[in-house]
Amino acid sequence: MKGFPVLRTFIRENASTFISMLLLVVVPVVVSSTLAVVLYNYQDLLAGLSWSEMLLYFAVISVTMAMALTPTTFVALVSGFYLGWSGFAGIVVSYGIAALIGYSLARIIDHGKMMGFLNRFEKARILMQELRNQSWSLIILTRISPVLPFALMNFVLSLLQVDRTRFFIASIIGMLPRTLFFFWIGTQARDIVSVLQDPNAGAGGQILLISLVIISIGGLYFLFDRALKRTLRKASEKS
Repeated sequence: MKGFPVLRTFIRENASTFISMLLLVVVPVVVSSTLAVVLYNYQDLLAGLSWSEMLLYFAVISVTMAMALTPTTFVALVSGFYLGWSGFAGIVVSYGIAALIGYSLARIIDHGKMMGFLNRFEKARILMQELRNQSWSLIILTRISPVLPFALMNFVLSLLQVDRTRFFIASIIGMLPRTLFFFWIGTQARDIVSVLQDPNAGAGGQILLISLVIISIGGLYFLFDRALKRTLRKASEKS
């Protein structure tokens, strides 16, 4: 029973952070559905963009992805369909910029409150430090999975207060496999509406996506298990 007051305090002191994280899961679904309807009614909306218009497009999606207004899968499919391979590099960089914007927004919203609370407890403080020490692997593994929401992971990873440059580079590396896959699906589509409703990847594509999920889950399990064991060992050495 002693843990319940601590849990209530933890939730109360970090209420704004938890609400923000919930919105980062719900909002992308609602907004992407709305945008799908817009693209259905105006299917030539993004066709034939000039280079200046393409740069504006990259700037806009960097913000919308960071603020959880457009899911990364949605952006990759749409961009592949309308821009083709000439826009792929811009999408990759946009993902990295979106990650940095999301990181900064999360730091502003949280103000370090959650980490400050966890640092009151020796084992939690050591665990967070262990995870920071493995931040390259942690970031890449969370980005690889196509089922972990991009904006939510920006928020969660920012709470560890990892280095911004490392966060930017590791986010791009981790996002690259699924970005490449969904972008390719977009380039092969004949109809933007049908590809958004059912991005048919075929058997090979399904195997790839399942493999990415397994790599992500398995890697994260190994990483957290190792960090936890090190935490318990260090805590016992100090006691």
